[in-house]
Amino acid sequence: MKRVVIDTNVFVSMVLGGQVGKINDGWRARKFLLIVSDNIVSEYLDVLQRPKFHLSSHTIATIVSRIYRRAEFAMPAEHVFAIQADPSDDKFLEAAIAGKADYIVSGDRHLLDIKQFQSTPIITAHDFIEILKTT
Repeated sequence: MKRVVIDTNVFVSMVLGGQVGKINDGWRARKFLLIVSDNIVSEYLDVLQRPKFHLSSHTIATIVSRIYRRAEFAMPAEHVFAIQADPSDDKFLEAAIAGKADYIVSGDRHLLDIKQFQSTPIITAHDFIEILKTT
């Protein structure tokens, strides 16, 4: 099973549905294992609670509950300083290392421009949806 770190922008989009919702379908079908860290889940929660997304507290609680039941928590042992333009993105790289991720899925240019961190490819949501079709 593929081990995947998902950036916050893609995670929120997959929860909201649409084309990127296919990633959520893949997660439900256990086609990949979501790798997170405490810092990532904290950011997911902060963003999901933004009024512009109109998500009820019950919906957010359901999402967070599923993360705790179905994701693997990585405990980053090292701090990475790879994204100078947005150091808050380093947490995704740290989780990928600690969680031995096969992919980092992002819509963030700072991450996508790197293309790969150590041996982990950084790919778009669209590319990951294509990968899910073959699993």
